[in-house]
Amino acid sequence: MLMQVAYKILADLVVLIHLAWILFLIFGAVMGYRIRWIRWLHLAGLGFSVVLQIFSTICPLTHLEVWLRERYDPSLAYPGAFIAYYAEKLVYLEVDSVLLFWLTLGVVLTNVTIYGLAIRRSLQGQG
Repeated sequence: MLMQVAYKILADLVVLIHLAWILFLIFGAVMGYRIRWIRWLHLAGLGFSVVLQIFSTICPLTHLEVWLRERYDPSLAYPGAFIAYYAEKLVYLEVDSVLLFWLTLGVVLTNVTIYGLAIRRSLQGQG
C-alpha cells in the first residue's frame, strides 16, 4: 500500500517536472537571452523536442509517468503523448500530430530569433 502511494506521488512529480520542462522550452529564451549556459541547455532541449516530433516519438518523461501510474493503478495509465493527453483534457479536442509539429516548430523559431538578437547584441559589445 505504501509503495503504491509512492508511485502515485512520483507520477505526479513527473507531471510537474514535465510541465516545467515544457514551459522552459516555450519561454526559456527569456532566461537564455542573458545566461549562456541556459541558452545551450534550452537549445539542446528544443532540438530534442524537434527530433521527437520528426520521429513521432513520445517523450521519455511520458513513458516514466505512465509506468509509475501503472504501478499505482493500471486504470490511470494512458496511451499517447503527454501534451496530447493533457491538452485534450483541457480543451476536449485531440491534438493532431501535424499541428503539434507546427506548434513545436513555431516555438523553436521564436526562441531561435530571440537568441539571434542576443548574439547580435553581444557581438555589438552590449553584452
